[in-house]
Amino acid sequence: MDRYFFALGLGPAFALGACGGSEPITTVDNIVAPDTILPGNGANVAAGAVATTGQAFADTVGASNAYGMEAGKLARQKATAPALRDLGGAMVRACAESTAGLGAAGARARPAIVPDPRPSAEQAADLETLRQATGADFDATYKAQQAAAQEKVLAAVEDYAANGTVPALRAFAAKSVPEVRAQLDKVRGL
Repeated sequence: MDRYFFALGLGPAFALGACGGSEPITTVDNIVAPDTILPGNGANVAAGAVATTGQAFADTVGASNAYGMEAGKLARQKATAPALRDLGGAMVRACAESTAGLGAAGARARPAIVPDPRPSAEQAADLETLRQATGADFDATYKAQQAAAQEKVLAAVEDYAANGTVPALRAFAAKSVPEVRAQLDKVRGL
């Protein structure tokens, strides 16, 4: 029985190897166990950490950008503090640029990765809260949500820049770290 499953597992591998692809596969787009050496990064994933797949990373950033653009539009319309209206506009621009960069990085990945920009359930609930809030309540809620959102996306890009397995997305993440850090500092400074 074990030989049967072994043969089933190797058959497709041999078949794929015989397809004549001349380029070696240099990316891994799987969840990897802790302490696994990943091709292309030459380092172990920190004990207890799990590398995020390229698709999961792209989806996380894509959803964060979609949330950031929608929340920023709401801030431009509803914030009472001029600094928060300005922040909303800056977030719309920054998230649009990030979305374009993420899409380009995903297109360079092999196989290509297309981010899913649908906000998470938490992000959708946060947007609904912003839609319902008014006045000073809106301002406080927007600022708190933006701080939390920027902290989450900063953690995601820092982790992927260090441990990512898709080179194009890893480069995108590394480029994004200082930009997201600056956005978080701006939010915290308000």
